[in-house]
Amino acid sequence: MKQAIGFIDSGVGGLTVVKEVLKQLPHEQIYYLGDTARCPYGPRKPEEVLKFTREMSHFLIDRGIKMLVIACNTATAAALVQIRAELDIPVIGVIQPGSRAALKESRNNKIAVLGTIGTVKSEAYPKALKRLNHQVEVDSLACPKFVSVVESGEYKSAIAKKVVAESLLPLKNTTIDTVILGCTHYPLLKPIIENFLGADVAVINSGEETASEVSALLDYHGLLDSGGDTIKHRFFTTGSTSIFKNLAEDWLGMQDMHIEHIKLGEGGKQ
Repeated sequence: MKQAIGFIDSGVGGLTVVKEVLKQLPHEQIYYLGDTARCPYGPRKPEEVLKFTREMSHFLIDRGIKMLVIACNTATAAALVQIRAELDIPVIGVIQPGSRAALKESRNNKIAVLGTIGTVKSEAYPKALKRLNHQVEVDSLACPKFVSVVESGEYKSAIAKKVVAESLLPLKNTTIDTVILGCTHYPLLKPIIENFLGADVAVINSGEETASEVSALLDYHGLLDSGGDTIKHRFFTTGSTSIFKNLAEDWLGMQDMHIEHIKLGEGGKQ
């Protein structure tokens, strides 16, 4: 029986990673869980984010996934080490792949990280970047309004343009040449962000690099799916199925998606 790759996120943002994985690994089956009822995770305490991440992880483990992708920067920062130690399947996050991609792209080693309050406070990106290149200069900028703009489906609107312009004003006229979208919700705002920052600034979506890491890790563990069985992707949300469906269909280019509503509690049980 075909086993799925599991993806968890605070809401719909992790779909940006799913989109890249579907491009690179079309034979793989996807199980995705977005905790939209408790989104955003950014302002929450790390121990609370760890608890929620554990609940989501176990929900998907109970459905037989072969790998877990923590497709949320806040959850990666707060929970990756613990979840990886607790589970007996491969577990990856999005911070390390995004850091590698940014360092490849940057010409002057001056990088900005856009993230949630939680991700910025954790200093996970500066630590990851400096482990790879101790000469890199990193500026972190919390953009808490970005998540709510995306979750509400307003990511193509005039409101989104206004929020992006106000939030990114500190980066205007700086020497930064590369910006990491340090939250998986943010790539849905990428065209607006790129337009505001200008052509000289590279904007990194860690989804592409994460997808490559998923592929390499599946291959290493002998878990790559070569096709054959029928693919049945499953999408779960703790919040509104209609809002999730509209955004997911638009972003993934899928039609007539069936979104399952679930409740999470202790141990990740429905």
